[in-house]
Amino acid sequence: MVGAGIVGAACAKELAEAGLRVAICEQNGYAGGGATAAGMGHLAVMDDSDAQFALTSYSQSLWRELAQELPAEAEYLACGALWVAADEEELREVERKFRFYQNRNVPAEILDSKQLAEAEPNLRAGLAGGLLLTADSVCYPPCAAGYLTKRAAATGGNIFFGKKVTEVSESGVRLEDNTFLTAGLTVIATGAAAVRLAPEIDVHPRKGHLAITDRYPGFVRHQLIELGYLKNAHSTTADSVAFNVQPRVTGQILIGSSRQFGVEDAVAEGPMLSNMLARAIEYMPAIADLSTIRVWTGFRAATPDNLPLIGARPGYRRIYLATGHEGLGISTSLATASLLADEILGRDSAIPRSPYEPSRSVAVHA
Repeated sequence: MVGAGIVGAACAKELAEAGLRVAICEQNGYAGGGATAAGMGHLAVMDDSDAQFALTSYSQSLWRELAQELPAEAEYLACGALWVAADEEELREVERKFRFYQNRNVPAEILDSKQLAEAEPNLRAGLAGGLLLTADSVCYPPCAAGYLTKRAAATGGNIFFGKKVTEVSESGVRLEDNTFLTAGLTVIATGAAAVRLAPEIDVHPRKGHLAITDRYPGFVRHQLIELGYLKNAHSTTADSVAFNVQPRVTGQILIGSSRQFGVEDAVAEGPMLSNMLARAIEYMPAIADLSTIRVWTGFRAATPDNLPLIGARPGYRRIYLATGHEGLGISTSLATASLLADEILGRDSAIPRSPYEPSRSVAVHA
């Protein structure tokens, strides 16, 4: 397993517990240190497409099962999510989303302006309403990845932290120090960095910023997302910000989100961060009075059709891919692991695997 982010850790745990002997190579000194550490940890069911719904809803059911055994430091919180409608046009989108979820037996409730204000008193006055998804939850991704990695190691697997993989072949992987590890099969689960090992895949990095406040218990009660988030998230060229805040078990508030293209520097950028915080304040004015204690960035692994690559690497028999999850890697990590293990082990899957096959998204890179 190349990569011990949340996706790689979940895949390692699934394969190890299915009876395979798994070795994990992670260039950081710990699990969940890359894009996973820059994720909000919203365990969401999404409605952008039938394929995305299938993957997110299946994964959410697996997260609910896993939640019973997660350690406290994984900070699993069944807070629900509120999609916030700013005006009547967005309220019509709320109604569409409600019908979509209702037809698929996902618990959902439309809130009018008054009910929204009662549910989240710190939102600004005058918002049109919202959609409440009670089954959504959140977690602290790095600790969840660490737990999954430990589960994989508990079956007798090996973990190689601080070991960067520079080459992948049908027979194994080569490390930065030129050590070669022989493997029956290899899974590349390194997010946006996967193109370094599989340059033919059409995966591109999208930079994002996050900020976290000091402790203000009760200030935010649900995962909150503006309806405009979806439009911004789907843009393939424009930089954008959107209101997206999350309550943490600690009482802290995690504030997002931003998306940038063609940027490889991980430094936090003042103008983008200012725009993101201004957007948050536009929806929750009292955020301006809170103390922000840390900001950081990460890179999402994006594909043209907003679906991940899960399965055999095109043209190879023993190399598999688990990447391209964009902002849903944490949400869909457990389902990704299940589908990948099903393919490797020849098992039937709970949902169709074909929408996520890597063969659909291969590009020639210069």
